[in-house]
Amino acid sequence: MHAFYHDQLLMMTYSYLGQSQGRSLVVLSSRHRDGEYVSRTLERFGHQMVRGSTGRGGVAGLKEMIRHLRNGRDVAFATDGPRGPRHCVQMGAIEAARLGRVPIVPVAFAASEKITLRSWDAFQIPLPFARAVIVYGGPIDVPFDARRQGMEMKRRALQDALDSLTGEAQALARGDRTETAAGHRPRVAR
Repeated sequence: MHAFYHDQLLMMTYSYLGQSQGRSLVVLSSRHRDGEYVSRTLERFGHQMVRGSTGRGGVAGLKEMIRHLRNGRDVAFATDGPRGPRHCVQMGAIEAARLGRVPIVPVAFAASEKITLRSWDAFQIPLPFARAVIVYGGPIDVPFDARRQGMEMKRRALQDALDSLTGEAQALARGDRTETAAGHRPRVAR
C-alpha cells in the first residue's frame, strides 16, 4: 500500500512500479470537485478510483479500499486529504493497513520546477523538463491486533517517514544531494 501527501497526488501515477507488469493501482479520491479532476487524470493512466473522503463517503470509501487490499490489489492513500491539515497524516491509511494486513510503503515526490496551486494542500504540478524525483521509504507494518496507542505510534512513524522522504526528494530534485538516506530508493526522471 502506497502512502503519500495530497499535494503530490498528481505524480503518484509514476510511482507505481506494478504498471510495468500490467497491474493498476486503486486510489482513494475525494468526492469534491478537485478530486474529480485528479480522478479523471489518474483513470486515464489506467488506475481505478474509489471515491470517498473524511466529510463525504469516508467510511464506505475506506471499506472499499480494505476490500481491495484483501483481494490482493495495490492501493494508494493521500494520507492528509482531502481537507488537511496539510502534511498531517490521518488515521485512515493506518486503519486500512491494519485491517487489510499489508505494510505501508511511504512515497514522496518533488520537482525542480513546478506550479504550486493556492489550495489548502499547495497542490504541485511539475513543469515540462523539470527534474522529478520519487523516493520510497521502508515498509511500515501495522499489526492486526494493534490498539489505539500502537496505531498512533504507526501514524507518527508514517508522518516522520513522509516528512523525511519529502525533504529528501526536494533536495534531490534541486540537485542538492547525490546520496540518499539508507533504505530509500530514488527514481529520477528527466
